[in-house]
Amino acid sequence: MLKKSGIVLALSLLSTSLMASEYMDAAWAKQACDGWNKNAVLTSQLGKNEDGYSWVNNDAGRGYKLVQMYRSGCGVKTKVQLTIADKGGKAMCIYGGKPDGKKMNMNVDYLMHATDKNWNCMGRGSWGCGAMGAMMSGKLEFSGPKMEAMKVMTPFEGFLKLAGKVPGNQGACPK
Repeated sequence: MLKKSGIVLALSLLSTSLMASEYMDAAWAKQACDGWNKNAVLTSQLGKNEDGYSWVNNDAGRGYKLVQMYRSGCGVKTKVQLTIADKGGKAMCIYGGKPDGKKMNMNVDYLMHATDKNWNCMGRGSWGCGAMGAMMSGKLEFSGPKMEAMKVMTPFEGFLKLAGKVPGNQGACPK
């Protein structure tokens, strides 16, 4: 009986690992997009915050903002993208996957990368790995409007934690 249970467990783990997406691949980005839309802090505070500032509407007149990210050890060619747009006053993710060809505008868009170790630390919200600490210490390599990111530090921290909540295999790089 124990031997049979072990075989069933091994097959279950094997099928789960075969179905699991790689951390920060297109399937992971789709899940992150769905997670964004379920996060009230991201959708509401980046829509229009209590000061009247709207992060999502600082979009260079395009109607969307791009957030691209990748794992440093896997390289820039493996980056994924979230496209965020204003939907009824909320910052909603309308696309998650491989970059779709939209041109980045570094005055309004964001490109981020970090080591797996640092993505994990930021995803847990561990001490020294919050948004401000990650930016200042270089744990998060970051291009984009830094002053804008400072204005929305609480939701930015929520975004980094979201990256830790979406499961993915870090054993290999996305293809």
